[in-house]
Amino acid sequence: MPKQSRLHAHIGTLRQLEILLAVEEHGSVGRAAAHLHLTQPTVSMQLKKLADAIGMPLHEQRGGKREFTDAGRALAATAREVLDSFAQLDMQLSDLRGLKAGTLRLAVVTTSKYFIPHLLGPFCARYPDVDIHFKVGNRQQIIQRLEQGNDDLYVFSHPPDDIEIQVTDFLPNPLVAIAPEGHPLVRRKPVELSELASYPFLMREQGSGTRFAIENHLRQHGVSLNVRMTIESNEAIKHAVMSGLGISILSAHTLTFGGRAGLAEIRVKQLPIDSHWFLVRPVKKRLTLIAETFLQYLRTEGQQNVLAELRSEF
Repeated sequence: MPKQSRLHAHIGTLRQLEILLAVEEHGSVGRAAAHLHLTQPTVSMQLKKLADAIGMPLHEQRGGKREFTDAGRALAATAREVLDSFAQLDMQLSDLRGLKAGTLRLAVVTTSKYFIPHLLGPFCARYPDVDIHFKVGNRQQIIQRLEQGNDDLYVFSHPPDDIEIQVTDFLPNPLVAIAPEGHPLVRRKPVELSELASYPFLMREQGSGTRFAIENHLRQHGVSLNVRMTIESNEAIKHAVMSGLGISILSAHTLTFGGRAGLAEIRVKQLPIDSHWFLVRPVKKRLTLIAETFLQYLRTEGQQNVLAELRSEF
């Protein structure tokens, strides 16, 4: 048998590694303890055992908050690889038994939450033994998860170009102008993009992929809009539009599956903005059997179901 390293001999429990990753993901001992249903002293004690095992601190104080040290980040990266390997083994064994069981970790940008659940529903019905870990955030939050390798697959409308990833274009994501029903622009023939500038506009927050696409499109056409409010939620924007606070540009997917009540599309000559949804995975991370199965499902019938709903609405 190969001789164990000093580190291998001391770090023995998978639970300690799970605790370490929970602290990294949730940003504090308290939140990690709540997520794991443990007490804070228990979490702190396990972190101390890990720090003693490697002979280096896992955290340090920086600017009034505690952050992972280089050693802590390196240990977390290794912990993730170890736990991923065990998850992969579990899924391989399930596959050998003729089952599809395990965990799919999926992280998506906010706007895609309008159609991703409609993809997951039939998939979970087919594979009832699959557990889904589903995270939703804005573009910057999901990029951070991608950098840390927290998930199997990610959904972006604008994937980052400075991370080594494999990108699959799987669905169109047209961005359309919306207004409350009865708005004067709704009743007109296609208008110029510049005509929207005279109306109060409701914009997504910085870091949003929707805002990223809108601002790029406006620059290309030399148009500046009258931004009245910045709102961090598509649903809040839709309700603000319905209330007459302004008009907006959102993904057409936010209006599908019954989501366009009280709203109407403004036909604009320079719209829709041609955007797409991309499925992203880190090149250096092995794709689990469950993730491969979901990817295949997404490329075929899952994609067709969402496209059919989008065509029926527009």
